[in-house]
Amino acid sequence: MSDHAVLRVRGRILVGPEDVRDELWMVGGRISYERPPGARDVRDVEGWALPGLVDAHCHVGLDHHGAVDAATSERQALTDRDAGALLLRDAGSPADTHWTDARPDLPKIIRAGRHIARTRRYIRGYAHEIEPADLVAYVAREARRGDGWVKLVGDWIDRDAGDLTACWPRAEVEAAIAEAHRLGARVTAHCFAEAALRDLVEAGIDCIEHATGLTEDTIPLFAERGVAIVPTLVNIATFPQLAAGGQERYPRWSAHMNRLYERRYDTVRAAYDAGVPVFVGTDAGGGLAHGLVAAEVEELTKAGIPPLEALSATTWGARTWLGRPALEEGAPGDLVVYDEDPRADVRVLAAPRRIVLNGRVVG
Repeated sequence: MSDHAVLRVRGRILVGPEDVRDELWMVGGRISYERPPGARDVRDVEGWALPGLVDAHCHVGLDHHGAVDAATSERQALTDRDAGALLLRDAGSPADTHWTDARPDLPKIIRAGRHIARTRRYIRGYAHEIEPADLVAYVAREARRGDGWVKLVGDWIDRDAGDLTACWPRAEVEAAIAEAHRLGARVTAHCFAEAALRDLVEAGIDCIEHATGLTEDTIPLFAERGVAIVPTLVNIATFPQLAAGGQERYPRWSAHMNRLYERRYDTVRAAYDAGVPVFVGTDAGGGLAHGLVAAEVEELTKAGIPPLEALSATTWGARTWLGRPALEEGAPGDLVVYDEDPRADVRVLAAPRRIVLNGRVVG
């Protein structure tokens, strides 16, 4: 397409769950529902169109060793794009990926800066590893570096205890979250287990990643405070393998991880039923491949979330939560086109027909 070309998307445009239109236009990379006057050099794309999918927990610029180079980061972002994920919330990366903002062919990234973890309580090479007295200062630093989010490591294995334990004292967490909010950033935390959740939520946290440790005692607190969860079920599927690897040295931790895995679907469904906001995230970029957004949506339906709600968790609802537009008039032209109605079967998401980013067909 030339710089002056017009793109028309025809068929079924899913502006919202029930707001379905026949066509939209893109001029200058922006969406319009009115035919532009004098439109010529029009390219048509036909099918079922959704807003560009959201992966609300991934890591561009990171692999299982730590930070990666720009070429690897680019491949990660392109893999997500080609799967239809056009808006990524990067939930912690040691690499600076701001250079991708100048690339109109790459997904838009909302960064949470670098993970903030307790000393020797996280994966080596991933995080700032600090002690509680420095937590407020590091949260302020990452709030300024990120795009409105900060990422804490809320729990991890304590080798002395032989199990998952909370990483931060309550007072320091309260002060750190208050500082992030003062700077206009929201805070999320990695949490596998139960122990850290109440303190984090009562301290004002905005989101919990994984959230496998939710129980009937803490789910109502999440619902009352409006704290979102991003379950990353495609990642939780690796728990049995992790548990087997640590069974001999850390049997309590291994058994705990297996219990969290076994109840994973029940946990997510109970949270959803209680009114806890649930969003799609894959945790790609550490030990997990990119491009798994469709698989995560399907996992949410296996947990018992209705298909339309699972779809919203990666489209309309997720974009509203992150403060980004969907298919509104004047919004950036980011959408994915499918051959069939994804509301009828979310597995359709695994086979995008066309991917449009900033008003241009890129896949």
